[in-house]
Amino acid sequence: MRKPLAVVLLLLLGACAQVPPEPASSEAAPEQPAPREERMESQPLKHLKGRNIKPQPTRPLNVKSRCTHRDAVGTRTSLNLQVKEADVKTFDARVDIPKRGACRFNLKQFRQVAKLPNVLLEAADGSGCTVRMWEQGPRVTIAFNKCPASCEGQAFDYLWPIMVEAKTGRCF
Repeated sequence: MRKPLAVVLLLLLGACAQVPPEPASSEAAPEQPAPREERMESQPLKHLKGRNIKPQPTRPLNVKSRCTHRDAVGTRTSLNLQVKEADVKTFDARVDIPKRGACRFNLKQFRQVAKLPNVLLEAADGSGCTVRMWEQGPRVTIAFNKCPASCEGQAFDYLWPIMVEAKTGRCF
C-alpha cells in the first residue's frame, strides 16, 4: 500500500516541476526594418473635384418673415421675424410639439449681443438661453441653445431649428 501511495506522490511532484527555459541561441533573429512613416496628403472629395466652391460671404443678415408651418409629425411653427442689417427688429416664435408641449420666444426676453458673423441673442434673465441666426445659402437658420425654461414639459428636447427662405419669408 505504501508503494502505490509513494508513486502517486512522485507523479504529483513531477507534475509541479518546472522545465528550465531553453538557452538563447547564439544566432540573432534577422532585424526587420522599422516601419516607414507615410505622409498623408489631403485629397479633394470626388463630388467636390472640379467645382469652384467659395465660402459664404460675411455680410449683415437681412430677412423678413411672417409665417406658419406644420410638418409631417404635426409640429406647428409660427414665426414673426424682421432682421435689418443684422439688427433684430422683431422676433416672436412659437413652436408647438405634439404630446410634448410648446416653446415660446419673444424679443423682449432677449438682448442682442452680436451681429457678425451671426446674429446672437442672449436671454436677459441670465439663464444662458441663446438664439443664433445665420444665413446658409438661400436660407436663414434660427437655432436655440440651452432654452428649456422657454418651453413646457420636455418640448425643448424635441425642438429643431427654424429654417426660413430668405427671399420669400416662407418657413419650414
